[in-house]
Amino acid sequence: MYTWNPQDYAQHSRGQEAWAKELLTQVELRADDVVLDVGCGDGRNTATIAASVPNGRVLGVDLSADMVAHAATQHCRPPANNLRFAQADASSLPFEAEFSVVFSNATLHWVADQRAAVQSIARALRPGGRFVAQFGGQGNCADAIATFEKLAADLRWRGLLTPVTAPYCFHSPADYERWLQEARMQILECRLIPKDMVHDNHAAFLGWLRTAWHPYTSRAPLDLRDAFVADAADSYIASHPPDEHGRIHVSSVRLQVRARKAE
Repeated sequence: MYTWNPQDYAQHSRGQEAWAKELLTQVELRADDVVLDVGCGDGRNTATIAASVPNGRVLGVDLSADMVAHAATQHCRPPANNLRFAQADASSLPFEAEFSVVFSNATLHWVADQRAAVQSIARALRPGGRFVAQFGGQGNCADAIATFEKLAADLRWRGLLTPVTAPYCFHSPADYERWLQEARMQILECRLIPKDMVHDNHAAFLGWLRTAWHPYTSRAPLDLRDAFVADAADSYIASHPPDEHGRIHVSSVRLQVRARKAE
C-alpha cells in the first residue's frame, strides 16, 4: 500500500472532486438513504452525500488510515451527525445487506482484485440497493503513463529509480459486466467515457503528478523526488503544450458503472 498525504491530496484533487459531483447527480439520493462511500479519500464528497440524506446516514471508508483520520477530523462535527468514517479494504468490506446505496469515485482502479470488490459491494447492499461508481478504465491517462516510462529509461534517471509494479488496474466494460452478473447485479450502465483532466497551471499539474501518481514518483530517492516530478511535467508538456489560457490537459478514460442488486 502506498502512503497518502491527505492535505496534499485535498489541494490537488479538484478534477476528481468535480467528476464526483457530476456522478452524484446520477445517484438520485433519497432523504433516508443509507450510503457507503468506497474510497472516501479526504471526505469532501462523503460530506456532500451526508448533507443530501438528512434522514439517513453515511459511512465513508478508505484503505488509508491517514485519509480516514483526516476526513473524520475535517467533517465529523455537528451538525453532520449522520456521517462517520472507517478504515476498510474495498475487496473485503465487512458489511452484509446494510446499505441502500454504494457510491465510489476515482477509487476502484487502485484495487488489485476488482472482481472481489464487486462481490464485496454486492454483499454490502440491501436487496434492490444501487451501486454507482466511476473510476479509471481501459486506456486511462495513457500519455501520462508513457511519460513516466520514458523518463525511467532516460540516462539521467536510469539506475536511480526503484522498481515499480504499477497498482492501477484499468479494466474494460466487459470485465465489469461479467463480475456484476456473477454478483447477481442488474446492469443499468457499464461504459467507458472519455474525459479531459484539466489543470489550471503548471503548479496544479505538478501537484497532481505528485499525488495521483505517487507510485511512480516515489520511485525516485526522496532528495531527488521534486526534480523527478519536475522532469516528468516538463517531458509531458513538451509533447502536450498548454492551451491559450495556460491550462494543461490530460486525456483520461473513465469506466462508469450503475447497477442494482436483485430484490
